[in-house]
Amino acid sequence: MLNLLIPALFLLAQDPAQAAPPAPAAQQAPAPARTGNLKPLSFFSQKFAFHWDQSMPLNAELDGLKINSIYFNKRTMNLFRSAEFGTRAVVEVTNSARDTRVPGFAVAVFDADNRLLGVASGGPKIGGVRAGDTDTFELSFHQVVERIPRADHFILSVELTN
Repeated sequence: MLNLLIPALFLLAQDPAQAAPPAPAAQQAPAPARTGNLKPLSFFSQKFAFHWDQSMPLNAELDGLKINSIYFNKRTMNLFRSAEFGTRAVVEVTNSARDTRVPGFAVAVFDADNRLLGVASGGPKIGGVRAGDTDTFELSFHQVVERIPRADHFILSVELTN
C-alpha cells in the first residue's frame, strides 16, 4: 500500500503549470535571435598528397589562422637512437588575426585504395594561439600506425572554437 501512496503523493505535489503538456509547435514562441558579434564556428577540411618524413607546405587560412605546414614521422629520442615513441603529425600555424585563435585539428591518413590507415587529433592544451604567434601542434596516432609511412593522401580538418 505504501508503494502506491508515495508515487501518488509525488504527482499531487507537482506544480500544475509544470505538469501541463507543451504547446503545439505552431503556437510556441520563436527561438530568440542571436545577438552581438556571435558567428558560427569556422571550419576547414581539405585533401592533400601525403609525404613521409618531410615538411609539406600548406596554403590555407581560417579566420586569420594560417596553416603553414605539416609533416608526418616517428617520434624518436636523440638520447636513444633506436627508441621510437609513436607516429605523429606536426602542424605549424601562424595567427595573423587580432584575437587569440583556439584550433582543433584532425588528420585522417589513407592509402591509394582509399583505405583508412590512421587518425590523429589534437589542439592547444591551455589557451590558444595568440595574435601574431606561430605555434606547432603534435597530433599522435595510436594503435593503427604500421602502414602510415606508405600512405597516399590525407585529409586535414581544422575547427576554431572561438
